[in-house]
Amino acid sequence: MKDINRIRGKQSRAIGELFEMYIDSTCKWYERESVAVIEKTPEPMKVISSSKQGRFTAVFEKRAQPDYKGVIGGGRAVVFEAKHTDGDRIAQSRVTEAQAESLTRYSSLGAECFVLVSVQLRAFYKVPWDTWTQMKSIYGRKHMTLIDLEDYRVAFTGGVIRFLE
Repeated sequence: MKDINRIRGKQSRAIGELFEMYIDSTCKWYERESVAVIEKTPEPMKVISSSKQGRFTAVFEKRAQPDYKGVIGGGRAVVFEAKHTDGDRIAQSRVTEAQAESLTRYSSLGAECFVLVSVQLRAFYKVPWDTWTQMKSIYGRKHMTLIDLEDYRVAFTGGVIRFLE
């Protein structure tokens, strides 16, 4: 059982890294096109030991920040969290309480906030933050199905997830 869990963990990390590569290349494309400057939020780490050879051991501290932040041409802030699923639904609880608080603060000041959802790295959806937070009242449950997500599908062409269009 440990081997299966280890393999699944490696698989999840690899998929997450690929999704992040798609987003990063999309952000670079938007910058080249003078549409927006959006950057990955660094994950807070705490170094717990280091060596003279330049190696260190670190642990991730709590993740309080959304995955990406930036500005769209014209000056509007954009802040979003990226979530992937291989299943047929995405749970509201996938966004942590701290991330939700941060997205809500940015949204209240007029930032464009959303959750960018990947389903099997084949379909991508931009779920507005207001919709994400109101899943229970909109859908009667705290998750969205593939049918629910369909209204928020964004194009994926030439390796670019068109989440700002």
